[in-house]
Amino acid sequence: MVFMGVEIRNAIDADLPAIAEIYAYYVRTALATFEIEPPSVDEMARRRTAIIARELPYLVAESDGAVAGYAYVSPYHTRKAYRFSVEDSIYVHREHARKGIGRGLLAELIVRCRQAGYRQMVAVIGDSGNGASIALHAGFGFRHVGVLRSVGFKFERWVDTVLMQLEL
Repeated sequence: MVFMGVEIRNAIDADLPAIAEIYAYYVRTALATFEIEPPSVDEMARRRTAIIARELPYLVAESDGAVAGYAYVSPYHTRKAYRFSVEDSIYVHREHARKGIGRGLLAELIVRCRQAGYRQMVAVIGDSGNGASIALHAGFGFRHVGVLRSVGFKFERWVDTVLMQLEL
């Protein structure tokens, strides 16, 4: 799929160093993820393998031959009753922020999850001050369903998570 001149496609092994680099930036500098130490490329490969083994989408946005962002869904929870619900994750390279790449990735995740028969998509957004992610999800019809106050501790402060939900 091409969205605003950016190709959205399935991630491949060769994308993993760029994916790991994008994610490491957020781990080191942002509250979008509650990880404290950036995972290695091998760990990111292991995580991607686990996602695609479940036949869930794991995508990249490619711009001018480089990975500009990535996104995937994972099971919302592993217990069987949750099997029709997924949680999305989207990360855009800092040099490509606010160019519509997150929109393209989320749009494609939604399409693929609807086609696969999933019923609910949940966004667990790190930091109640993460206006960009909240607005991105709201723009696709995600409803704000709650805030978990002070559930994470990063950068010497307590951090909320915002819960948003889209009926697929």
